[in-house]
Amino acid sequence: MSGVAEKLRSLPASVWNYVFPNEEELTGQVDPHTGAVRLSRRLGGDNVQKGDSILEVTDLGVNFWVNGEWFAAAEHVNYELHAGEVLAIVGESGSGKTQSSMALLGLLPPNGRATGSAKLKGVELIDLDAAAMREIRGNEIAVIFQEPMTALNPVYTVGFQIAETLRAHFIMSPKEARERALELMRLVEIPEPEKSYDKYQHQLSGGQRQRIMIAQSLACDPKLLIADEPTTALDVTVQAEILKLMRSLRERVDAAIILITHDMGVVADMADRIIVMKDGKVVEHGQAADIFYNPQHPYTKALLKAVPHLGTVNLVTPPAYNYSIVERDGEPVPIAPGDPGAEPVLLMEDVAIEYPAQGRRPAFRAAEHINLRIDPGRVVGLVGESGSGKTTVGRAIVGLLPIKEGKLTVAGKDITGAKNKELLNWRKDVGIVFQDPGSSLNPRLPVGESIGEALFLHEHLRGKELSSRVEELLELVELPKSMRNRYPHEFSGGQRQRIGIARALALRPKLLVADEPTSALDVSIQARVLDLFLDLQARYNFACLFISHDLAVVETLSSQIAVMSKGRLVEVGPTPLIVSEPQHPYTQRLLAAVPVPDPAQQRERRELRDAVFASQVS
Repeated sequence: MSGVAEKLRSLPASVWNYVFPNEEELTGQVDPHTGAVRLSRRLGGDNVQKGDSILEVTDLGVNFWVNGEWFAAAEHVNYELHAGEVLAIVGESGSGKTQSSMALLGLLPPNGRATGSAKLKGVELIDLDAAAMREIRGNEIAVIFQEPMTALNPVYTVGFQIAETLRAHFIMSPKEARERALELMRLVEIPEPEKSYDKYQHQLSGGQRQRIMIAQSLACDPKLLIADEPTTALDVTVQAEILKLMRSLRERVDAAIILITHDMGVVADMADRIIVMKDGKVVEHGQAADIFYNPQHPYTKALLKAVPHLGTVNLVTPPAYNYSIVERDGEPVPIAPGDPGAEPVLLMEDVAIEYPAQGRRPAFRAAEHINLRIDPGRVVGLVGESGSGKTTVGRAIVGLLPIKEGKLTVAGKDITGAKNKELLNWRKDVGIVFQDPGSSLNPRLPVGESIGEALFLHEHLRGKELSSRVEELLELVELPKSMRNRYPHEFSGGQRQRIGIARALALRPKLLVADEPTSALDVSIQARVLDLFLDLQARYNFACLFISHDLAVVETLSSQIAVMSKGRLVEVGPTPLIVSEPQHPYTQRLLAAVPVPDPAQQRERRELRDAVFASQVS
């Protein structure tokens, strides 16, 4: 008897006979990467070679039963995917790219159905029974979901959830599963993984939650990885590492990857072939180079035209903003000069923000020595890596976090030590667009009520007047009036983000904090939303702190950029100077990591990026 067989003899007979009907198969059940014994068998074994057919999709359709009739979310989808190949599916929000992929795993909602055929190594996935599908999920096919806040279980620690995936598919002790989970967390660069293992999802930043999701999906070395916006919440430096990690997975185990994304820079970096979808139909399908350099369909041409390209925006630098300030020798950055005679909408003077101690966990200082000024009508872009303190600063500005040190003045009011009751009337002067629209909207309220809630509370609007304002706001963000009575779960990620923007602008605030407001939007909608931002700002002259990891978007909107790293501002300056002549090493890393929507140029940038990263490490 083999050593593997001896290790497994403690299994109940029913499990033994189902998983290993032939004892000779046991010698092939040791995972080559982890050394653990795999409980689930691979379809067709582990002998998949690069170029072998992994997935065959034929005439796939997805329909939803709504108000007594079937509506098509995707129809006539056909493609074949091979081992070691990356297929990118792109298209606007609601085009059917996510639903057509979720149908492969039977993850459609109860009112959904899939038709056609999808064969994974010869096994039909459509209408596969639940027990067989459980064996495939995680083991053969893994998914990186778009919104980690709603995909992760809030009841369990993030480390336990990774270990749970491992123990579902491998014979591993709890200690072995923990060690492998910590290894995966290090692989995706979770800071202090030993401490983070026992944290809950709400204790991590958006980017860190996304990395936990990626670690969980890679746990079993799947043969097919469905990555649904895998880098949406990540800053560009971590995004570069994640893309490198996914390329490594493709090369190490010849995994096939379906990449669902609106980021054409990521597509240029990763994709071998591209499918373009619109209104549930495939409008173009071809090699990546053909799609980028010689698009045929008008929608594909419009999609590529809408992609922001770093370094192509030439903003006129106002004289009052002609400066470039860098942290030197640990000294804090001084306050940026503003317009002469203008009263700032936001003024932060040596601000420190600290999370209080909880139980045995000591107090944590998330940001310190923050000095920043925003005048009326100005947009300041705040960029930095996940966990650098960007969102913490944004939440403090709108009064959701207390200030430990320094002075914070917003919309003419010093809110440094203000209590919640004192901030009630002040809150109508500030708005915030949260990073995760799925968790920031009340799932029990129609979106029209969520948008109108602030109007009801602060302006006491009711009846037709309130209804008219809600419909006006929906039109501003390009959503039909009829959608006001739908619930958040009935919208795509991009549509929910637009609803969040409409809610934040309801009271026409003096200051808007936009925390990754375009992260969930496809490029065509993103371009319209950015135009909308500029139009609304010109109309209402509000100031804006635009928090984002997308430097191309920040360059499009912002007159100045503030770069944050490890809780401090390390560089502040006018947008053209920051983009073209970065001074701080961290800013140089950020700019080198930004992907561009051009496959040939992106290959050159990837080599340059690796050289910059290597030189700074050495």
